[in-house]
Amino acid sequence: MEINVQFKKGVLELCVLVLIHRKERYGFELVQQVSNYVQVAEGALYPLLRRLVTEGRCTTYLQESTEGPPRKYYKLTEDGEQYMNEMLKEWNQFVSDVSSLLEDGATHE
Repeated sequence: MEINVQFKKGVLELCVLVLIHRKERYGFELVQQVSNYVQVAEGALYPLLRRLVTEGRCTTYLQESTEGPPRKYYKLTEDGEQYMNEMLKEWNQFVSDVSSLLEDGATHE
């Protein structure tokens, strides 16, 4: 099933923050992990990662790889963790509100 592009754009940042919080990851690994649930293109993820670093939500470091050149890993900062928690709270409230609206709409019309 094709998911609305605007839905993906709205939730991609939260997905990336949660994945980095669980484990420090490199860019392509993040693309693969997100795409296990929501198909995304690499081109959509790297500008987001650059912005998260610029905003101080993440830091990066290089780590040697046995499969090629060193990889750039992303690590959540304390500010990034706080931001992620705020986004999670907002997301959960949003999902709850929309679900209520959809359920009410189905039963009242």
